[in-house]
Amino acid sequence: MTRADLLSLTPDALAALANRGLVKRAAKDLDAGNGPEITVSPDGDIDGAFPDGTKTSLPAGAGLEAATCSCAATGTCRHRICLVLAYQRTASEAEPGAEPAAPDAEPAAPEPAWSPGTFDDEALARLLGQRALTAARRTHRTGYSARIRRPTPQDPVAQVELPTCTVRFLVPDELGYVHTDAVAAVRGEVTVLAVWAFRVADERGLTGDEIRLDVGGSAVTTGDGLDAAVDLADQVLLEGAMHAGPVLAAALGRAAADLAAGGLHWPAAALDDLAAQLAAYHDRRADHDPGRIAGLLAEVHARHRAARAGGHRSQVLGTNESAETPLRRVRLAALGCRVAGTDGTRTAGIYLAHTGTGIVLVLKRHWDVPDGTSLTGADLAGRRILGAPLRSLAAANVVSESATRSAGRVVRVAAGRIAKTTVTPLGDAWESLPAGLLVRDLSAERRALDALPPRLVRPRVEAELVRVIEIAEVRDIGYHPGSQRLEAVVADAEGTTAVVSADYSPHRPAALDALAEAFAQTPRFVTGSVRRDRGGLVIDPFAVRTGDGIVVPDLVAGDGAAALDAPAAEPRDPLGEAVDAALAVTAETAHRGLLGVSHGLRNRIARTAGTLEKVGLRTTAETLTALAAALASDDQARTVQAWADARIRLQTAAELR
Repeated sequence: MTRADLLSLTPDALAALANRGLVKRAAKDLDAGNGPEITVSPDGDIDGAFPDGTKTSLPAGAGLEAATCSCAATGTCRHRICLVLAYQRTASEAEPGAEPAAPDAEPAAPEPAWSPGTFDDEALARLLGQRALTAARRTHRTGYSARIRRPTPQDPVAQVELPTCTVRFLVPDELGYVHTDAVAAVRGEVTVLAVWAFRVADERGLTGDEIRLDVGGSAVTTGDGLDAAVDLADQVLLEGAMHAGPVLAAALGRAAADLAAGGLHWPAAALDDLAAQLAAYHDRRADHDPGRIAGLLAEVHARHRAARAGGHRSQVLGTNESAETPLRRVRLAALGCRVAGTDGTRTAGIYLAHTGTGIVLVLKRHWDVPDGTSLTGADLAGRRILGAPLRSLAAANVVSESATRSAGRVVRVAAGRIAKTTVTPLGDAWESLPAGLLVRDLSAERRALDALPPRLVRPRVEAELVRVIEIAEVRDIGYHPGSQRLEAVVADAEGTTAVVSADYSPHRPAALDALAEAFAQTPRFVTGSVRRDRGGLVIDPFAVRTGDGIVVPDLVAGDGAAALDAPAAEPRDPLGEAVDAALAVTAETAHRGLLGVSHGLRNRIARTAGTLEKVGLRTTAETLTALAAALASDDQARTVQAWADARIRLQTAAELR
């Protein structure tokens, strides 16, 4: 009997089920002649006898977890991996004797793409247990979101990304080879949820390579909670952020708590951020931003409208997202660090890529800044996190048995004597990251970004668009002194370009100097957050890999006094300038309040509408014209509606331009 399941296990699949070190060691043992003597029983059981006396067995109809071995290892060991590799080699050696196909024979029909949705609940209960199905049904009743990736010739692994973990089906038509980063206690439950997600996609006829959908649950109405949140946002908009006092900020905080308790996490987070911005203005803090306030007000309206229109509730509202899910032994590759903060606080966000799934998580740390002192990224570089200095952690491999992942992709690693976390040098980990995270084709990445829904209604997750970009050449680099911004034009192997753009910050004063030096050394990779701009890609960099190693600019010491060359003059962008001006005027309107807009500001809105029409954005211009007309009326509901129409369209245009 041939074991098709074992023959389907690739080195990457074996590494996911065990670890890459065990796979390499098992292969070396086999190459050195220390492999097992294999016995295959008629029912498919495979037994191996090793030269050192170790006996290993791989039972039919089960995965590696059901294998037995007489060695002292408590989990998956090198003997089990070696027996799989030895069986695969034995099968491949027997294959040359197969009957060759006739020259004029018809080519074999391609294998149809398989779907985990073909497993019925009886099969799930038989392998995973009834308790797993019972737990999954509770989640199904409340509803959950799923992002499905169907198998392709390039990536034959079926995958489902759930809110707090990822499930991968490594072998077609086999439930014994399912890998997930969730801990063993919930492994069965999340496997069932992943199978059900595929089943729903199959029933709906969704055949794309990548699909987002909601599974289970009941229809979500806007309800009193979300309607009340919109009413509070409208109160801020009518009165103006500059006139909103602590009472209104406190009301926003209570409304956010109510929304979160009702499972509406994304609008709750928007209200929390809005309350924080109002507090920042009240306290005259530097992190207050009128544009940010306007964006948050628009987000509340956009999510409310999308929910009423029947949009994906999990994407639009964040309904019924789990707070946290503990992860099993997980390997993460650091992608750099971003240092930010206010006058009184500093924050460091360390970006960590899950090497198996390509999901980017963020590990956050906060520090208070003592009065009269400055605390830069270089000062934080020596602070120890997870037992290692920040400068080492930001360019390292992290293997942890005590990590917990939130729905917003923030990772927390608990300290403990039992659960271990190790930090080792990064090496070449970036080169083997999954496609989608590792970008080698900038044109394909731009198309992927174009296919995303507007940011206003996307899930509020950290590091959503963090990527590792492979660089073939650096074509230009220069410093804009007026805006204190360094820009470098980089190209991929096909010649498609992107702009790496970094702004000066006093919290990381030497970052621009470090970037300029790194890009002068023919870098191979740059990591950062990507966005669309003027039909191209812009990368906000976190780290650069050169021939000398990894450079994390935010953590480099220096005063930022190096002389940087100016770039070529930037061409004018009339469309971008018109959109930016319209965003500024709508932000000022929200800051002053719709009830207190002056005649001069209304005229400025009308002039901005005229400029938008001249550059071809007629529909967007019409929303601003409608806003100017509404501001001259006494109809508050009409005015709020007009402002929301204009701001939502402007922010979407700015994102797509």
